Order: sequence, then C-alpha cells, then structure tokens
Amino acid sequence: MPIKAILTDIEGTTSAVSFVFDVLFPYAAKHLPDFVLQHAETPLVAEQLDAVRAESGEAEADTVRVVEILLEWIAADRKATPLKALQGMVWAEGYRAGQLKGHVYPDAVEALTRWKQEGYELYVYSSGSIQAQRLIFGCSEAGDLTPLFSGYFDTTSGPKREAGSYRKITQAIGHPAEEIVFLSDIVEELDAAQQAGMQTIGLARDGGSLAGHETLASFAVIDLNRF
Repeated sequence: MPIKAILTDIEGTTSAVSFVFDVLFPYAAKHLPDFVLQHAETPLVAEQLDAVRAESGEAEADTVRVVEILLEWIAADRKATPLKALQGMVWAEGYRAGQLKGHVYPDAVEALTRWKQEGYELYVYSSGSIQAQRLIFGCSEAGDLTPLFSGYFDTTSGPKREAGSYRKITQAIGHPAEEIVFLSDIVEELDAAQQAGMQTIGLARDGGSLAGHETLASFAVIDLNRF
C-alpha cells in the first residue's frame, strides 16, 4: 500500500540533537526563571505552574519552588508536558527577538519540500511541545517551513515509546497505519510505531544501524516508493 503521510521526529532526525541540548535547553534554563516570575499570574502560565505542582506532588509549592523544580527537570531532560509548554513560551520570546534560529538539516528541508510538492501529507511528532515544534520550523535558518506541515503531535498524544501513542496519531491523521511512515533516530520509538502498524525508517546521521528498521544517514536517500 503506497505511503500517503510522513510522520517525523525532530531531534536527531530533521534537526541536530546539539541544537536542542547546546542551544535551546541552555537558553530556557537561563531565561525561564525570570519569565515565570514575571508572568506567573498570566492564565496560560499559571495553568502550567499548577500542572508542575500536580506532577511533582508539591501542591503547595510557591512560584520560586516551582522554578526550582522546572530547572531540575531541564537538567534531567524530563519529558514533562508543563515544562515543554513553558520552554516553548520562553523560546518564542527568543525567536521573536532574533536570538534563536531553528536548525533543520538542509537534506531534510529539500526532502520535506519535495514530498509536499509530490502530494504527501507531512506531520511532526516530538517530545517538544507543539509550540516549540512550530518555532523550530517557523523560524528556521531556511526560513518559514510551517506551510509544509499538515499537523503536529507532542506528548499530549502520549509517550513516544508506546504503541498506543502512534495508534492515536494514526486516528488523527486519518489514513491506515500502513500508509504512514515514521522517521526517527530512536529504535524504541520506531519499534512502537511499527507495533502500531506504521512503516518505519531510522535516521542514523553518524552511521550505524537501528535494529529491526531500515536505517539511512540522510533524508536525501529515502525512497518512499519502496513501500
């Protein structure tokens, strides 16, 4: 059955892991405390702070303590939805100020653009918030890439290493799972997508292989016609 939709990860797949860990995370760690303290009463921010209190089990934590928890989560690379939402808000300010530019590999830009022109539907699934995903592609070094995508998915759809998340995304996309190919650099994510019935391609940009999945080093050599 021919592929109709492409679902792609970001970190290590369309974009360098180093951009996230060496640029975005340090930027958030530096700017998040002041952002939270200045905007704690704003409804969107207050909602996320309450979610941090709930997830941490510290229901009575004041704003300063919530900031401490958030910085602990950043240091541990915790995939917490409220953290991702707040990071996205901080990054939005950085992108708007021109202090941040999203990294997307040139081969990914070329392939995604070509696939869109060929009629494939393109979607993103990342542990970063949907807002953060839109910022990386919308304020990328290659310009605004958001018109290429039909939708975005984050941890609100479920953990990336659980098959149920991919079943939920399949339902949202509206194509049978076998007509969707998932691209990632993490074997456990590829396994979960495969268990949900999706086709898979592993990206190993530094070489090597991802067990059980076709593994390639670049978007430039992906052949969607082989499915």
